[in-house]
Amino acid sequence: MTSLVTKTDPQPTPGGSRRRSTGSWIDEWEPENPAFWESTGRTVARRNLIWSIFGEHLGFSVWLLWSVSAALLTRAGFAFTPQQLFWLVAVPNLVGSLLRLPYTFAVPKFGGRNFAVFSALMLLLPTLLFAWFVQRPDTPYWVFIVIAATAGVGGGNFASSMANINFFYPTRLKGTALGLNAAGGNFGVSVIQFFLPIIVGGAGAFGLVKASESGIVLQRAGYLYAALAVVAALTAYFFMNNLSAAYSRPREQLAVVRYKHTWVMSFLYIGTFGSFIGYSAAMPLLIKINFFRSPIPTESIGINFAYYAFLGALVGSLTRPVGGWLADRYGGARVTFVTFVAMIVGTLTVFYTLTLLRPVPVAPPEKIAEWTKDPSSFPGFSPEVVVAVEHNSDIFPFFLVAFLFVFAATGIGNGSTYRMIPLIWKSYALDVGADGTPERAAAEKKSTKEASAVIGIAGAIGALGGFLIPITFSSPWVDDPVEAVKNAFVVFTVFYVICLAVTWAFYLRPRAHMTKVGV
Repeated sequence: MTSLVTKTDPQPTPGGSRRRSTGSWIDEWEPENPAFWESTGRTVARRNLIWSIFGEHLGFSVWLLWSVSAALLTRAGFAFTPQQLFWLVAVPNLVGSLLRLPYTFAVPKFGGRNFAVFSALMLLLPTLLFAWFVQRPDTPYWVFIVIAATAGVGGGNFASSMANINFFYPTRLKGTALGLNAAGGNFGVSVIQFFLPIIVGGAGAFGLVKASESGIVLQRAGYLYAALAVVAALTAYFFMNNLSAAYSRPREQLAVVRYKHTWVMSFLYIGTFGSFIGYSAAMPLLIKINFFRSPIPTESIGINFAYYAFLGALVGSLTRPVGGWLADRYGGARVTFVTFVAMIVGTLTVFYTLTLLRPVPVAPPEKIAEWTKDPSSFPGFSPEVVVAVEHNSDIFPFFLVAFLFVFAATGIGNGSTYRMIPLIWKSYALDVGADGTPERAAAEKKSTKEASAVIGIAGAIGALGGFLIPITFSSPWVDDPVEAVKNAFVVFTVFYVICLAVTWAFYLRPRAHMTKVGV
């Protein structure tokens, strides 16, 4: 049964958990007990999962706010180079990855519900700063780097949310539950990339929505998401719970760094989630650089990124719970292995489509500055530019399909890798005592706490891919942005080959311990 604590004095409970005198704390939580799960646990867990998804969804949207707004800054009067824009996209991912560790450890310390309220309110900082400064084109670039960095708090939400939900569900359902929780969050990326151009007055929805004649109003997105952050804090406060059984000290959680598989799974998660978040962040700029030309805000030719940029994150989000389900059925290691094979094939196909593109002539910077100052002086696109852009636009459908295939694979891999982690740590518990003994029960409880810590660490390290991928695309040491993008996909392919080999060596090799366990 569950009990919400109302006592005035905290009291210790067995197993290191503790009772609290304030907040919606649940003291007794036994999801592995079938009778408890059917009578009480399922309903409470589902309610917490629903509102966890909502908060994490907003966190992801704020985290990737700059992925699409960066591509619109030039239309709002900002004169940033492609390299500078890629940095604006990358910096939130770096900060978000670093915040995932403290966010993970905060859940057992302060409670999942309490920290969900705090993390939602933290989203007010990047959204309100964004709304204020995008109205000021004279703002120095370094200020925008700082503001973009604050959006990293949205990335931290994922770690705390996943660590929290891991405690609510029994082992047999963790793959599906974690997959749904993560997919709901990941879906926030596609939502912000689909709706932001429309909200701020740009074109979108495959061209069904036309750009506003009054121009771009970027601050609308900041104000909207600030309001939604307040809603998320209120729903977490009223509808979520803390679990006393989840309580542990950061020192206890940090003990997982001693395990070899903590680092192996973190490395593999760079390949899956790092690719998902990195590609999602970079996709608007990738389309703009390779298939679109707009020397002045009022004239453009080619493929508008706002029509298609959200599709990658959408596909990756939808396939993530599929990855969890497949892992529950066929084994996480097998699904992860096939995922990396698919990512290698998909990435090579994307690279091939890029080799088919024709170079598009670029006007001298002084000419562009002259046209921007006086749009009436723009002579129109030269025949050479029109022919090259039209040719590249014909290649775009093949590029998009190949890229969406890669996104689908990353989503499945995200679900399967996170399913592997609880099973790996459950295998440690199976080596302790006999089934049904107090020793085994204590070991299983410990394994759940440690698995949650590993999920946070893997999430933090994996999210570094969201920083590394845009930076690799920007490649300041390569003069031609299009050539830099092609080189980047070669690097990513090599990395996926390494991930494939690591998955086989540790989890599928016939004599490996985890192969016998059936991870």
